[in-house]
Amino acid sequence: MDPDRSLALSIAGEVRTPRDFTWDDLVALPGQVADISTRIPGREGRGVELAALLSAVGILPPATHVTVSADGGAFLASVPLAAVAEAIVIYGLGEEPLPKSAGGPLRFFIPDVARWANEGVDHCANVKRLEAITLTAGPGEDTRPSTRRSEPVAIRRGDAQP
Repeated sequence: MDPDRSLALSIAGEVRTPRDFTWDDLVALPGQVADISTRIPGREGRGVELAALLSAVGILPPATHVTVSADGGAFLASVPLAAVAEAIVIYGLGEEPLPKSAGGPLRFFIPDVARWANEGVDHCANVKRLEAITLTAGPGEDTRPSTRRSEPVAIRRGDAQP
């Protein structure tokens, strides 16, 4: 595999089938957004709707929040699941991986983030260098300066039910 495309996005927690998504997995999912600027004015790149990723792993009923993680877990943002209904994971610029200079290899965006301000969602929830997404029952760990919460919620791995 081309080393530039060796990225992996881990999705775990309150899901039926925790898994890692590679570049090839992301490109093959439904919910492709070929031109991010149509959803997020002023941004370039291509991506996939978070809804397609969550559909691939199956959300379990207890899930109420999504925690996005970057920089080896040094940065965490936990937001209500409803706030990320239109979120996008940007993975490319043209046919190449999203460069680090643009927040790559993966970048997480919530369009119209201001709409969710009353729910504790701010621009810091639009995460550069995304590595993992964890669904939790209740708010998860959050290291954003305005919402610092370091008591992680107990995370239950999805069971093997279909």
